[in-house]
Amino acid sequence: MADAFSTMSAASPLPPDPDAPLVRLSALRVCLPADEKASPAQQRFNQLLARIEGLTAQLQGLQAWSDRHRHAHLQALREARQQAMALQKTLLLFVHERSQDPVVSELTAQQQRIARQQIRYLIAQLAPVADPQVQALAELYATEDDGELAQEQAEAALRLRERIEEALGQPIDNPSLYNTPEEMMAAGMRQWQRQQQADDARKAAKRAARKEKKKAAEPQNSQALTPPVDARASLRTIYRQLASALHPDREPDEQVRVRKTALMSEVNAAYEKNDLTTLLRLQMQVTQAEVASTSRMADAQLQAMSGLLKEQVAALEDDLDHLQMQLSRELCIPVRASADEAVMAQALQRLQADQRHEVDSLTADLRRIQQPVEFKRWLKEQGVWLKQQARDGEG
Repeated sequence: MADAFSTMSAASPLPPDPDAPLVRLSALRVCLPADEKASPAQQRFNQLLARIEGLTAQLQGLQAWSDRHRHAHLQALREARQQAMALQKTLLLFVHERSQDPVVSELTAQQQRIARQQIRYLIAQLAPVADPQVQALAELYATEDDGELAQEQAEAALRLRERIEEALGQPIDNPSLYNTPEEMMAAGMRQWQRQQQADDARKAAKRAARKEKKKAAEPQNSQALTPPVDARASLRTIYRQLASALHPDREPDEQVRVRKTALMSEVNAAYEKNDLTTLLRLQMQVTQAEVASTSRMADAQLQAMSGLLKEQVAALEDDLDHLQMQLSRELCIPVRASADEAVMAQALQRLQADQRHEVDSLTADLRRIQQPVEFKRWLKEQGVWLKQQARDGEG
């Protein structure tokens, strides 16, 4: 298959300027006369090239969008979070101080209970901060004999159990072992996974049986009497041709030697990754001539090459998925290469606005609760909010 590509001449031309435009993947497509229909192998080859070009463009576009927005967005979130945590600590200390003397504060038993709930919530929010005062309060409230907390947890676990059993269509195994919503959720997930594994095993067995039955019914096909084409042998041929043309030790001109060394680094990287498209583009770039037309390649050769291109597609899809997940996690918004960039930028702005709103709300709350009457009203509002949060968490 080595004759499927043009060979390098002994006196190879000067490597192109690195600033020159790169050879596009479209130059590698199978091009036929208007009256000639492409074979399935030719169509598949062109489709894979188009997919590689599209994925590469998506990766580059998403990375460029990230470079424009990521630093400023993370800086804004970091500053807002630091301000919010400082305000939450002030709020924690204030509520703790007032709840320590309920007689002076004129708090009812219900208000004291809500105050303790709010203190525990704020401690949980500030848990990542290594602050001595916060840690001291965390230890104090962790050792506090608060039976109502255990009762609340048990009631929440019971409500969650009813929802899980309804979704599963069967009761939870040994429900008395799970006394908190977290434990009940974990038990429900384990039971659901066991159900899914059993269902998947049954489906896999049925698919295997159908596949075996279909295979037995198919007539034996004796096509492909010719030996298969080794695509990697062609990959090695292209690599060796490029290595011969770009060998820096054979180049007396210092400037050309530097350019050849840089190009050879690209060749080595592409060869290690079985990156056929990059090797072909570099071959065209170095020779400053077209590779022998892929339209003259046999279908078996194109099919072998398509195997390598399919591997590149899979690798690029994995890279794109990884980048999307990484940016979604870092930026705290859904990030997709297929999404409109302006829409994602607006989502970043909304998130920053939400963080600033949280800072403003905490500031307003601290001013408001300085008055005893407003402190009691605030506690009532927080009680309602905490109940809603608990219900949402169970859902």
